[in-house]
Order: sequence, then structure tokens, then C-alpha cells
Amino acid sequence: MGKLIVIEGIDGTGKTTQFERLCALLREKGIPHRELSFPCYDDPSSTLVRMYLGGSFGTEPDAVNAYAASAFFACDRYASFKQHWEQDYNDGMLFVSCRYTTSNAVHQGAKLEDEARRAYLEWLFDYEYRLLGIPAPDRVLLLDCPAEVSTANLRKREAAGVSTADIHETDTGYLARCAKAASEAADRFGWKRIPCAPDGVMRSPDDIHADILNALSDIIGTL
Repeated sequence: MGKLIVIEGIDGTGKTTQFERLCALLREKGIPHRELSFPCYDDPSSTLVRMYLGGSFGTEPDAVNAYAASAFFACDRYASFKQHWEQDYNDGMLFVSCRYTTSNAVHQGAKLEDEARRAYLEWLFDYEYRLLGIPAPDRVLLLDCPAEVSTANLRKREAAGVSTADIHETDTGYLARCAKAASEAADRFGWKRIPCAPDGVMRSPDDIHADILNALSDIIGTL
């Protein structure tokens, strides 16, 4: 079987930047791998995801319950796996993914509290990894960032005219709940935390990238 690395974090933490930097380095070093990013916006399988994030079912994240929203994203991942990368995974390929099932743990887990969240997380990972049969990650890297810093990053992005905000990104209270859910999931499931703003100030992309490489040295070697 292959290896699957996931880069995760709440909105505004630089997931895409770090994903792209890691993949560029793997290409530069000639390390065979495949790159994944979810949701698969260009595929029909993401139709319900796009409707949800676009506000078709309600303009607030809580308008759709955690289980229904999770099913939208899970089916998109299942379709991607079955159509595009199952064989390569079975043949032992290395995969790097920007977001994965772990994003449901963060964004949908934020809609629940305490025992309800714990029950949801047990259901989520059993549903996707056992019942649907998509691969479980070998390493999840959480870009660990306070909600207030990630929110400031999102607002800067909007001011620069590069925002593609969805119903998750426009609700700052919801982002704070996502940060809490992400932290609890990291502790519970052994995700590797990559501190992004330990003193309330965003670290440089270079420093964060170096920490990511260090956290993956047992999988990809020293680059």
C-alpha cells in the first residue's frame, strides 16, 4: 500500500502554500508522488459540496448538520479515490493531500460539543476509512494557528482581492470553533502540530516549511 500525507488546518493558515511548497520540493528532488487536493471542485462529485459552501442550503455553516455535510465531502473523496488514484495507492505510491477526511473533523466537528463531537469523530473515521474504504492517512500535519491570526490572514487576502470566501470563511465565530475542534482532534488522533503563530504573530513560510520537512523525515527522508 502507498503512503498518504495530509496537510490540514483551519482556513487562513496557509495550507495551500505549504502543500505547494512541499510538492515542488518533492518534484525537484525526483521523489515519485501524486498530489491531491479536496474538494475536487472540477469534478461532478463535488456538486453537493459546492452547493453547501456556496450557501444553497443556508448561508451559515450550522444550517447543515455535521453528518449531512460530512457525507457531501466524503462522497467527493470516494469518487476521487475510485476514479483517479486507487491503483497507484495500491501499487505503493506516495501521496500528498491538501485537506482530507480530517477537514470534516475540523469544520464539521466544530458544530458539535463534548460527547456529541466525540461520537461524531468515531463515526466519521469509521465511515470513510472502513465503510467507504478510502485510505487512512499515515501522517496528518496540522498547521496550528490561533483563530484570530487566521482570521486576520483571511481579511488580508480579501483586501488584496484574492479571496474566494465560502460560508466557512465568512463566519469568524465558526472559525474559532474550528480551531478548538482541530486542537482536540490533533490531541486525540495523534496529528503532528506545526506551530504557525505561537506568539500571536505568523511565522514565515520558510520556517513553517522547515518544520514540515522535519516532521516528515521518516517518510520522505532528509531533503
